Amino acid sequence: MEGLLSPASLAALLAAVAMFATVTSVMLPALRGDKLEARLKSVADQREKLRRQSRAELEQRGLKRESKGVANTITEKFNLKKALEDPNIEDKLLQAGFRGPGPIAAFYFARFTMPFVFAGVVFFYIFFVNDFGFQPMMKYSSILFGAAAGFYAPNLYVSNVAQNRQKSVMKAFSDALDMMLICVESGMSIEMAFAKVGAEIGGASPELAEELQMTVAELSYLPERRMAYENLAKRTPHEGVKSVCMALVQGERYGTPLGDALRVMAKENRDMRMSEAEKKAAALPAKLTVPMIVFFLPVLFLVVLGPAYIKITAQSA
Repeated sequence: MEGLLSPASLAALLAAVAMFATVTSVMLPALRGDKLEARLKSVADQREKLRRQSRAELEQRGLKRESKGVANTITEKFNLKKALEDPNIEDKLLQAGFRGPGPIAAFYFARFTMPFVFAGVVFFYIFFVNDFGFQPMMKYSSILFGAAAGFYAPNLYVSNVAQNRQKSVMKAFSDALDMMLICVESGMSIEMAFAKVGAEIGGASPELAEELQMTVAELSYLPERRMAYENLAKRTPHEGVKSVCMALVQGERYGTPLGDALRVMAKENRDMRMSEAEKKAAALPAKLTVPMIVFFLPVLFLVVLGPAYIKITAQSA
């Protein structure tokens, strides 16, 4: 016991403890492993997984498949794309949610067949059901009008679908932008932020969720990331979406912080939505003028003048 408490023994024990601590401090980083490398590998694996999923979704939507069917066969046989060419139809179809070569062929097929269908319906109704007392010239003019209506009917249908789709997208875009800002500030990449917001916003707007998921797929598929943002702005032609896409393109090009840009864009979109609501509220009195004149004033005159008329009629009797 006294030997263990001797100065020589204590010095040796302290030297052993110091040596053990030194060896441990030197060897511990090597035994622990490189956490940074593991984290970077995890991020790369997640990015590659997201890339594979995005490419699978992109191929599943049929964007690269060739269009088949009767409409495509007739369109190619008669070269309707050149005969009935509409330079803006691809953008309109994208805005309406119709992607790929199939809807384009179906549009030109409808544009080719609908004039004959509408003209045939008008001809059958006028000549066999009710001619409305029309003269022969008016009958033939009605048939030509039906053919013209059939020619423009596909455009009206696509425009109507595109407008309804854009309304649904913009209804939830401000909330989606706020969620995207939270995701980016929490450390997510822009692809993961788009994928997360697209998965969460589907209940409020399936169309917006579809557009965001399509942007995720294009970010993984296209050679340049700015092309994905430009395509998003083309598919959703709204000033708020265009501003956000421009900010994302500038962030990719110049390396500006995305969080600050998204915060400014989110505030601008909320102000824009509020101004649109105020504009609709300000236009409400003007819209109510005609219904009030047509429906309220006759009733008001009846209530005011009715007793006087009854009294005058009773005195005359």
